Amino acid sequence: MREINIALLGFGTVGRGVAEVIRRNSKIIEDQIDCKLRITHVLVRNTEKYRDLDILKDVVVTDDFNCVIDAAPEIIIEVMGGIHPAKEYIFEALNHRINVVSANKDLVALFGPEIMHTATENKVNFSCEASVAGGIPILKPLHDSLAANQIESIIGIVNGTTNFILSDMDDSGVSYSDALRVAQKKGYAEADPTNDVCGYDAARKLAILASIGFRANVTFDDVLVEGIEKISQKDIQYASEMNYTIKLLAVAMRQENGIALNVYPAFVPRSHPLASVKGSYNAIYVTGNIVEDVMFYGRGAGSLPTASAVMGDVISTAKHILNHSTGTEMMLTETKRIPFYSSLKLKNAYYFRLLVDDMTGVLSQIAAAYADNNISIREVVQKSRIEDAAELMIITEETPRENIIHVEKALQVLPCMRQVANIIRVMDDGKR
Repeated sequence: MREINIALLGFGTVGRGVAEVIRRNSKIIEDQIDCKLRITHVLVRNTEKYRDLDILKDVVVTDDFNCVIDAAPEIIIEVMGGIHPAKEYIFEALNHRINVVSANKDLVALFGPEIMHTATENKVNFSCEASVAGGIPILKPLHDSLAANQIESIIGIVNGTTNFILSDMDDSGVSYSDALRVAQKKGYAEADPTNDVCGYDAARKLAILASIGFRANVTFDDVLVEGIEKISQKDIQYASEMNYTIKLLAVAMRQENGIALNVYPAFVPRSHPLASVKGSYNAIYVTGNIVEDVMFYGRGAGSLPTASAVMGDVISTAKHILNHSTGTEMMLTETKRIPFYSSLKLKNAYYFRLLVDDMTGVLSQIAAAYADNNISIREVVQKSRIEDAAELMIITEETPRENIIHVEKALQVLPCMRQVANIIRVMDDGKR
């Protein structure tokens, strides 16, 4: 039987998962492609750490990338993560006409079009399904299955850490800091959770999704990012009282004059499919002008789920090799820069939590501030009294983001204002 030799760059959580999938499902894979996949080389930083593993029996374990290149594998799987040296290794492999499969969201978000161009020039494949949402197949469906559609919006819960934290706060009534500690203890959050809780990880994934869904050259820098650091248990409770839950959303919306790209926490109606996505699970809700609404759901991280997506790309690449066909799976090199719609113009309803002096005339001052900035108020509720202060919850009608920025400044200078505690978008009718 024909064998395809594979080199694995990295042998952490995902790398071990890839080796396990090849070992466990070898017969299933061979029956599909009439070919045997064989890992011949594994590149790691410390070879001694991996030398005695049974799963790497008969595999060359090396810390020298030149050893990998000299072996001329037909496929290289990059699961190292980070930018350097993964970037240099991928470009060198492509320039040696070696097919590459990667799970590296950081690299694809920053250099995707350049990588695709290099792959096309060398007539080899570069695939990156696992770079977004772990085991959920989403990039190929966006690129191929939904190709007849004009994609109107992509709304995703694409970061398992923040979704676990917000789910724990909602289900268990714990504080943000306590939920974060639990996430770290369970291994869902890093010791430094900044990349996740500030929304940067979700923004990188959104850049990849939008690039493919909108056939556009989108980078991380095009995404306006807000995180979940300010979400308190009070916000969670007030959302629940109105039949909402809070989620960190990665949102790409087609507008009349371009695409709006944002990552932000939002009140999501419990009737919306995204509201039921709990724990570390991910989901991507896509609206096309023909198919209407479809949702992709599953585990967004983890060894075997991510390895499943990696191996899907490997099998697809193997078929190209066996059929003597060439070309990249995701032709991002064909995309172009398109106009981006200013997020300042994007309309949403908004939730405000305010701490004010508990005295007469306060509501009229606040109402005037909203009216002066062309914002209509849908609902005002006094939630609690704290000594001589009152806590107000205000829900606005849909209004541009720029008006919200102006009213926040106006509220902060009111004599009655103690604190503008939080401002959060409200998803209405499942649209944003």
